[in-house]
Amino acid sequence: MHRSSEVKHVASYLNTRGCECFGQPCESHCPVLTDRTIHVQLKTFIKIRVKPDRTGVVTDGVKHSMNPFCEIAVEEAIKLKEKKLVKEVVAVSCGPQQVQETIRTALAMGADRGIHVEVSGKDYETLGPLQVSKIFAALAKKEQADLIILGKQAIDDDCNQTGQITAALLDWPQGTFASEMTLEADKLKVVREVDGGLETIKINLPAVVTADLRLNTPRYATLPNIMKAKKKKIANVKPADLGVDVCSRLEVLKVDEPPQRQAGVKVETVDDLVGKLKEAGRV
Repeated sequence: MHRSSEVKHVASYLNTRGCECFGQPCESHCPVLTDRTIHVQLKTFIKIRVKPDRTGVVTDGVKHSMNPFCEIAVEEAIKLKEKKLVKEVVAVSCGPQQVQETIRTALAMGADRGIHVEVSGKDYETLGPLQVSKIFAALAKKEQADLIILGKQAIDDDCNQTGQITAALLDWPQGTFASEMTLEADKLKVVREVDGGLETIKINLPAVVTADLRLNTPRYATLPNIMKAKKKKIANVKPADLGVDVCSRLEVLKVDEPPQRQAGVKVETVDDLVGKLKEAGRV
């Protein structure tokens, strides 16, 4: 984004991979900032079915939707724009053609334009936090972003890695698990949710922030905004255009469904309960 007295440009990077971006997604300049862009990572969720060959989960015919934490990240980017702290929100998603549905959702919420990083076939199936982070880092440099906001984790793989890796690749400070964030000139105050309670930090921009559950309550897209979103621009790029290699270093050996839960039994007395536990070898 370009910023004088106010920021002109905010980018939100949405990253969706298939149904909940299974296997990972589907997650930028100087002392005097002239640009501020927010990037938001998106993911989605569905009922998971394992493929017959146990190489992954079935994604055919799956409708793409936004990961809840990423939806919170998009909302925060839009709120910054409404406060006139930023001037543009750009939503970015990685995946096949279908992920444009998710970008359109972000545009209907209030993002200004979208970028679809097209990843398909085998590369799409093995897309992970490292590859997505490389894409985000390259886009952040290209868009001259000041701030990247991501969901803290996907609700499918729960990796919780993309924001941290992106910050490391860019050598930027990071504020993870954010439940509150305040933009103060060229600094960002972040209240983080940690095991012992809340931690407040102040970091310099450019920075990476990952959104936690209590950061905000995302809005519902209104019908007029849904119609407007159909006219907003979505640029299409490929990882190679950004100089990014998306080949995975990991190999999935097999994917198994969790064992079916055994039916319970009712007992009348404590003695009966103890007896059943002994029979099962639990005590």
